[in-house]
Amino acid sequence: MTIHIHENTPIIVQGFTGKIGTFHARDMIHYGSNVVGGVTPGKGGTQHLDRPVFNTVKAAVAQTGAEASIIFVPPPFAADSIMEAADAGIKVCVAITDGIPTQDMMRVKRYMRRYKKENRMILTGPNCAGTISPGKSMLGIMPGHIYMQGNVGVVSRSGTLGYEAASQMKAQGIGISTAVGIGGDPINGCSHKDCLELFEQDPDTTAIMMIGEIGGLQEVEAGLFARDHMSKPVVAYIAGLTAPKGRRMGHAGAIISASGESAAEKVEILEAFGITIAPTPSELGSTMAAVLSGLR
Repeated sequence: MTIHIHENTPIIVQGFTGKIGTFHARDMIHYGSNVVGGVTPGKGGTQHLDRPVFNTVKAAVAQTGAEASIIFVPPPFAADSIMEAADAGIKVCVAITDGIPTQDMMRVKRYMRRYKKENRMILTGPNCAGTISPGKSMLGIMPGHIYMQGNVGVVSRSGTLGYEAASQMKAQGIGISTAVGIGGDPINGCSHKDCLELFEQDPDTTAIMMIGEIGGLQEVEAGLFARDHMSKPVVAYIAGLTAPKGRRMGHAGAIISASGESAAEKVEILEAFGITIAPTPSELGSTMAAVLSGLR
């Protein structure tokens, strides 16, 4: 099993005919993802990459049965695209777009509360790398060839560090069940904790790599959940040990503004929760290998 997507998940691309949407849609198709069409307002009824183009997400869902969507829509219009996907019945949406205004994402979060939790669309991002279930489906912009199929779940705020973890684990002979990039913006959809809950329920995931960074308390909340509710080992890496307080580092959400938001504080808290910490980015793979060897 996997989380979020599987080999048969029907996918549409919002912003399908644009330069970026075209590039990554072609890459997903080449990987083997079940891309069934796309949405570009005003171009409905045409074909692109040998797949149908629709004016609205509702029309795309009605005619293709799409269950997942990936968004390559410019920042001023991306929030509306996310809400359109939710309204159309999309189950999983990945918002790749960087630079969506924070107030727009607040509006998205409020909008999605109108749906019951069991019917609410799973949103990852914005400003994320997407989701991949190696060997099955890719709903994102990651380099698919560095991901080996296996039994470790990955959830990361950083796309690049998610790639690094995948590459290092592949070199160690360790495969991945699903890797989820949740994005680095202050307000996002899916959290570390949300993914840990799903990985705990997934029988094909035996351990989890959690990659966080400074800013916010998501990693601490996930660590608390892992301590109290998880039977599977979690390895964590927190980026930003040398980041100065009050300065944004990289992601829009990577700013220390309160107690418990620095990398050092997060590491200390997670260690107290019994989570194994990878000390440096170059030791992501070796730390996971050491934890897995203890399970055998």
